[in-house]
Amino acid sequence: MNADFLKAGRDAGLSALVALGVFGAMVGLPTIIGPGGKLTLDVRPEAVAIIVVLVFVGRLALVLWQQRRLTPSAHKSRLGLAKFGRYVAPLLLIVAVTIPLYSSRYMIDIGILVMTYVMLGWGLNIVVGLAGLLDLGYVAFYAVGAYSYALLAQNFGLGFWACLPLAGILAAFWGMMLGFPVLRLRGDYLAIVTLAFGEIIRVVLLNWTTLTGGPNGISGIPRPTLFGLKFTMGGEPDTFAGFFGLEPSVTHRVAFLYYVIFGLALLTNWVSMRLRRLPLGRAWEALREDEIACRALGINVTITKLTAFAIGAAFGGFAGAFFATRQAFISPESFTFIESAIVLAVVVLGGLGSQLGVALAAIVMIGGGEVFRDFNEYRMLIFGVALVVVMVVRPRGLVSGRTPSVSLGAGARISADMMSQGHG
Repeated sequence: MNADFLKAGRDAGLSALVALGVFGAMVGLPTIIGPGGKLTLDVRPEAVAIIVVLVFVGRLALVLWQQRRLTPSAHKSRLGLAKFGRYVAPLLLIVAVTIPLYSSRYMIDIGILVMTYVMLGWGLNIVVGLAGLLDLGYVAFYAVGAYSYALLAQNFGLGFWACLPLAGILAAFWGMMLGFPVLRLRGDYLAIVTLAFGEIIRVVLLNWTTLTGGPNGISGIPRPTLFGLKFTMGGEPDTFAGFFGLEPSVTHRVAFLYYVIFGLALLTNWVSMRLRRLPLGRAWEALREDEIACRALGINVTITKLTAFAIGAAFGGFAGAFFATRQAFISPESFTFIESAIVLAVVVLGGLGSQLGVALAAIVMIGGGEVFRDFNEYRMLIFGVALVVVMVVRPRGLVSGRTPSVSLGAGARISADMMSQGHG
């Protein structure tokens, strides 16, 4: 025990020295504008000392915890959490359905934002979690869906419900366009190409001013209607409030938008769960585990990859169309790489291939970020530390157990730790 503690202490001491070198100047010697507009140094040794002590204590606790952790108990805990999911999912569904009935407009807006990222996470989970294809340019399909709806609605006078499937089809087409050049790429090379694809789409939207409006974006995007009933404040007979004899309120439109994205998210989940049990879904899982073995089994890898990109992109297009109609304004600044990074973080944090894990991760990342909004400059620090802690404690994600989609006889749940590639 003493030897283990001394080893952990040395490790923690080195980590504290690294933290001192990194944060000593950044936090301890910030520049401020003094009298007369001159830059002066604001010496803050207390802040540096606090950071160094926190790093030392945190690293010491982490190393000691890793030394004492037993592998069999870790497997049991992960499998137990996966089994616990069957009780969590219905509870989350009930809460999600009833949120607009008792929440304020602010909470409903947060719910819409969380549901949007849940849908994006489930769409990307098809590509990354099921097919094992690392995609860093998923925001491109999000943008294609948003601009497809905006341009179709403004130039051809089509409504949201008519443009929604068209936006998904166009996004799926671009997903196949991305899939063709990357058929022979894997791992880091695939990630680099998909990242470049996302940036290409953003630059095109930024510079094709005659079609997309360039940096000015597109405004005045039509809102969705409920069987032709508009959500306006006038109270006319052709509005939602006037038809049902209600007092006009903005909350009606916000609640309707919430249920729209909630329905789209449920559709994404249902289609994903159905597909993973079909031969196509089993081909995705085979491709994820070992592409060479997948080819040896006679599976058409080209079609398998293209369908994963296309279907995942289609759901991204649906989410993009909803984003456009919710905001009524879109611009290239809304579709930067950070959006792809957030969606990928949701999928990885939740557990690759886990539908429930993605939903929980979206609630934690997006909803939790709003909870700490009042902390201003410390908000992202708290958020980053929380992510590091979660990924250290559960490196395979919140829900890391993985059950085979189809099994002969009685199915057995497999922990992600037993997977050689660790895709979880």
